[in-house]
Amino acid sequence: MIRRLKIKFVCVNMAIVVVMLGAIFAALLFSTQRSLEREGVEFLRQAAASPLQMLSPGERQQLAQSPYFFLDVTPEGEILAVGSNSYDLEYRGALLPILTMARRSADQVGVLEDYNLRFYQVRTPTSHRILFADISSERHAMESLTRGCLAAGAASLVVFFLISLGLAQWAVRPVEEAWRRQKQFVADASHELKTPLTVILANAQLIRDSGCDLAQLPQRVERIAQESVSMRGLVEQLLELARADSGIPAGQRAQVDLSRLVNDRVMAFEPVLFENGHLLGSRVEEGIALWGSAPRLERVLEALLDNANKYAAPGGAVHVELRRLGRRHCLLTVASQGEPIPPQLRKKLFYRFYRGDGARPAQGSYGLGLAIARQAVAEHGGRIWVEPVADTNLFCVRLPLRWAPWRGR
Repeated sequence: MIRRLKIKFVCVNMAIVVVMLGAIFAALLFSTQRSLEREGVEFLRQAAASPLQMLSPGERQQLAQSPYFFLDVTPEGEILAVGSNSYDLEYRGALLPILTMARRSADQVGVLEDYNLRFYQVRTPTSHRILFADISSERHAMESLTRGCLAAGAASLVVFFLISLGLAQWAVRPVEEAWRRQKQFVADASHELKTPLTVILANAQLIRDSGCDLAQLPQRVERIAQESVSMRGLVEQLLELARADSGIPAGQRAQVDLSRLVNDRVMAFEPVLFENGHLLGSRVEEGIALWGSAPRLERVLEALLDNANKYAAPGGAVHVELRRLGRRHCLLTVASQGEPIPPQLRKKLFYRFYRGDGARPAQGSYGLGLAIARQAVAEHGGRIWVEPVADTNLFCVRLPLRWAPWRGR
C-alpha cells in the first residue's frame, strides 16, 4: 500500500509538472511566433510605405537586414516593375508561380509555405504591389527555440522526478509510520486479548471436565471472573481509542471546574497510592475552569496518577500541581520520584501498548492509559509531555482556558 501511495504521489506530481511545463513552453513558443510574425508584417508594411529607391542610406541599411522584394503588377497579372534589397530578379519567369499564388489569395498578408516567403499586398485603384520577405530565419529561430524548450523540458522532468521521489519519501513517511503502528496496534491488541481468553477457556474446560476437583471450583470461577473483568477493561480502552480516532466526541462539552476535578481525583487516588507506599501531595490553584469534557479530563489525571502509582520508586512521593499560565492557559503536572526516563523513550511512553518496564496485564497495565490521555489532551487543544527533574519524572499537561472547538484526531 505504501509503495502504491508513493507511486501515485510521484505520478500526480509529474503530471502537474508536465502540464505546467507544457503550458509554459507552449505559451513561450506561441508568443515568440506571434512576435516574429508581427515584426515581419510590420517590416513589409514599412517597406510598402517607403519605396526602396526613396529611402536614405540609413533606412536602406535597416531594411536590408531582412531580404525582401516587391512586384508591381497590372490587374491582369502582368509584371510592371520589380525591386529588391538582396534578390536577383533578372529572370522574371521564376517569379510567375510566386506571383500567381499570391494573387489567388484574398488575404492582405499570407505565407507561401513551399517558398518560405511571406507576402504583403497593397491594392489601390490604380496599382497593385505585392511584397515578399524571406521567413527562413524566423523558422530557424522557432526550430532552435523548440529544440531548446524540449531539452530544457527533458532536463526539468528529470530534476522534478528526482525531487518528487524525495518528496514522496518525505510525505509518505508519516503515513508509513502510522501504518506500521496500526499493524503493531492490531497485533498487540490481539495478543493482549488472547491472554485472558486463554485463561478463561482453560478454567472453563477444567470446570466442564467431569473429573474437576469441586474444592477448586470457586477458585477457578474467581479466576474466570478476574480475567473477564480484565478483558472488559481492555476492550473499553480499545473502544475509547477507536472513538477518538474516528473523531467522535466522548461526553458533552461544558464549563468544567478543573480545580475541583483535580482535587476530587487526588482524594480518590490517595488511598490507592498509600497502599503501595507512596505519599500523595497536591497544590491546586482555585478558580481554574475551562470548556471541555469532564470525563475526558478525568481520564487524563487518572492515567497520570495510575502511571505514577505503578512506576514511582518504592516509597517515592507523588505530587500533583495545577496552576495558571498567564491568562489563557493552565498547567497540570504530576511528579513522581523514580529513575529518570531516558530521552529516547519519552515520546514512546504515549504510544499504544508501550510499557517501559515490560509490565504485564496481570499487573493491571496494558500500555493504553497514556495514549488515551494524549488523545484527550489533543481534543482539548492542549499538549502533554514528560521531562525529568533531578530524580523525578514530571508529566506536564498544558491546556487552553478559553473555549475551543472539539478537535478530533
